[in-house]
Amino acid sequence: MTRLYDISWEDYQRLSLEEKAPYLMQDEGAPYHTLYAQQFDGPLLGRLALLANEIRAIGKTRVGTEFLRSQVSHKRAMLYFTQPSSRTFLSFKSACQILGVPTGEVRDTSISSEFKGESRDDSVRTFSSYFDMIIMRTPEKGLAEKSAWVLSHSERPIPIINAGSGPDQHPTQALLDIYTLLRSFEKHGGLRNRTVVFCGDLLRGRTVRSLSYLLTNYPGIRMIFVAPDELQILPDVLEMLKRKNIEFACSNNLRAVIPEADAVYMTRIQDEWDKSKGESAKIDTSRFKFGAEELALLSPRAIIMHPLPRRDEISTVVDNDPRAMYWRQMRNGMWIRTALIAMTFGCENRIHDYFRFNF
Repeated sequence: MTRLYDISWEDYQRLSLEEKAPYLMQDEGAPYHTLYAQQFDGPLLGRLALLANEIRAIGKTRVGTEFLRSQVSHKRAMLYFTQPSSRTFLSFKSACQILGVPTGEVRDTSISSEFKGESRDDSVRTFSSYFDMIIMRTPEKGLAEKSAWVLSHSERPIPIINAGSGPDQHPTQALLDIYTLLRSFEKHGGLRNRTVVFCGDLLRGRTVRSLSYLLTNYPGIRMIFVAPDELQILPDVLEMLKRKNIEFACSNNLRAVIPEADAVYMTRIQDEWDKSKGESAKIDTSRFKFGAEELALLSPRAIIMHPLPRRDEISTVVDNDPRAMYWRQMRNGMWIRTALIAMTFGCENRIHDYFRFNF
């Protein structure tokens, strides 16, 4: 089986994301590094969802909680979050705590040796001396990928989990989104033959890019991308959907497509990526918000999602509607990230065995 240490950086960079994916996996079909949505096919997503469900159930008892905390308490994780984050950081922190994994953190490079001029590659090599996993969130495009390659060619290779890398991808957000969809529809026909509407800043929303790819693993999925022309989804995503024969449409009329939706995935304006201050504020986004009138158009069994944080793109009047899933999304994120860490560290089967004998 191919490994990241088997290939040069130059050759690796020539590969498509689909071609890169096998270099990031373990023999058991579990991820070693988690960098892209393209690493996860339908069976692997099913394995992760099952593991997350079992961990949730086990964690409801004191004895089960103690079992989970004993699984990888001999491992340590570095939370290297140099991009502002609260939900993703706390979600991963909690996931580590569930599995008994002690953590360290760097959240501000001004108080690290990078302030003195140390390269990111050297920083990552330093972290690998003290920790057994690096969970990385960065505004720098491609940094998680390069760090994984650097560590795989070092004397102490450890796994990297991409918790958001520049404008590229946010694979674990996509995992929690898929997990939320699976749980939402598990009693109503499953995640098949569904229409998912994405709305907002689709141009710069890395969560949308990652989730669009993961959804292609399920039959009969249709996607509708709703945004102002200036913020519409990039052509490379649409080309990927064409290659996979996935039905899709682009629109600038949210209300017109809501009745068709099984899930509406709202996103905020990503103005932190503006090239000039106030650039995004010039775009009219008034028709791309979800409130009481939009709620009235939504099917009774449909759901509303959001990766959060939100601004005004979802009204607070929606929050207490049973179709609003974004608060549950956050909790789902903690459990699916726990499952991912457990799988990466090789304790999937031990958790299955415990669940089978105790539930």
